[in-house]
Amino acid sequence: MTAAAAGVATTAAIGASEATVAAAASPVAVGFARPRQAAVTLVTFAALAFLLAVAAALAYRWYFRTEIPEGVTVLLGVSVVALYLNTTSLGAIAVGDSPSLLEPESVLFNVVSLGVAAVVSPVGQHVGDRLAVEVFALSGARQLEGELSDVVRAVGRFTSVTLPPAAEIRDIETYDPVSPEKKAEIAEKTLLFGRKLSGEQLRERLVTRVKSDYGVGYVDVDVTDDGELDYFAVGSRAAGIGPTLAPGSAAVAVTADPPNNATAGDMIQLWRTDSDPKRVATGELRGVAGDAATVVLDESDAERLVEEEAYRIVTLPAEPQADREFASLLRTADETMAAVTVGAGSDLDGSRVGDVSVVVAAVRRSDGPVLPIPPSAYAFDAGDLVYLVGRPDAIRRFEADAAADGAGADGAATEVDDGDDPAEPDTAVEAAGGDGDEREGTQRS
Repeated sequence: MTAAAAGVATTAAIGASEATVAAAASPVAVGFARPRQAAVTLVTFAALAFLLAVAAALAYRWYFRTEIPEGVTVLLGVSVVALYLNTTSLGAIAVGDSPSLLEPESVLFNVVSLGVAAVVSPVGQHVGDRLAVEVFALSGARQLEGELSDVVRAVGRFTSVTLPPAAEIRDIETYDPVSPEKKAEIAEKTLLFGRKLSGEQLRERLVTRVKSDYGVGYVDVDVTDDGELDYFAVGSRAAGIGPTLAPGSAAVAVTADPPNNATAGDMIQLWRTDSDPKRVATGELRGVAGDAATVVLDESDAERLVEEEAYRIVTLPAEPQADREFASLLRTADETMAAVTVGAGSDLDGSRVGDVSVVVAAVRRSDGPVLPIPPSAYAFDAGDLVYLVGRPDAIRRFEADAAADGAGADGAATEVDDGDDPAEPDTAVEAAGGDGDEREGTQRS
């Protein structure tokens, strides 16, 4: 072979090599003009976006314990395809080629590639999230967001309880309602418990978990042995200086010098300390911290107090009020108070106090005065207003039994007095002879 022929062959080989590299690097080289290569490339893009979405969903569920937003996975899937297309274009430019990115064939292929990634990414997100839920459930997680498959339920050593959606979470009538934000936080969560728990044991543990994990004050729930919820309601715990702060009263912090034996709950008087001592107000001592004392008194008396002035506290010779202590203790317990009217023809019409599962604190007879602490042999009559102390679920069953024949559970009249009518005794404590100032503390305890 002559030198000229060798040079021509070498030049031809180099040219062929550069053309191959340019064809492999240029995105235009893979277009719909070559259907087979285009299909293989699109399937590769779809698989890449799918796997990336699955991995992102797994990682997000593991770290944040919730489902990854769909827009994030779509953005990731589209981004990885766009990154590949840009990289191949830059590779073609690096070898000296000039890819025609704006040609119709190239534009159509790129748009279809991005569209495939956008469609496949949500599928990968769903698969990855479901896989994460199942894996974390079997690995011993205590709380999940989302339903478990029947297979995992069967092989798992736990009982799962899925809370209802926010719109189906009810309010306990005898408590303050829970905020919509709190309901949204606990909605559709899956809580895991050990197997072989009875319905009552599962109910107790579920109530404890919802209270401790989500800061809910009270929970009323009916749950079966296999974790199916028949009823779910929540209520918030009262906040503030105390549960017996009556309407028309105020809690005020004053600078004072209380006696050494003064304790919370004592009835006190506030006196001026100037040259002309004068009683300013009478109230109740709620707390002492150094020279500062918190007292509860009427709003009209609170308006007469001067912030910069110091007062002297005089303790009155009075014993702590048992009804106020009872209301305070009841407010922190699982039990609550309610008033239910016995309907005519109901299951409770003619039944006795000893037959019910709640504590009957008092009965306002339909044709007579209030009967405090009725005996167990007392028989309910239609129209009796019964004051109850018990758990919300027990009170709810009492309401259903007290409903008039055919009225259902909603037919029972449940009273939660707001204390606006001072002439009517609105709690069992007041009906039994307690001070009327304590209504607010017991009517919603």
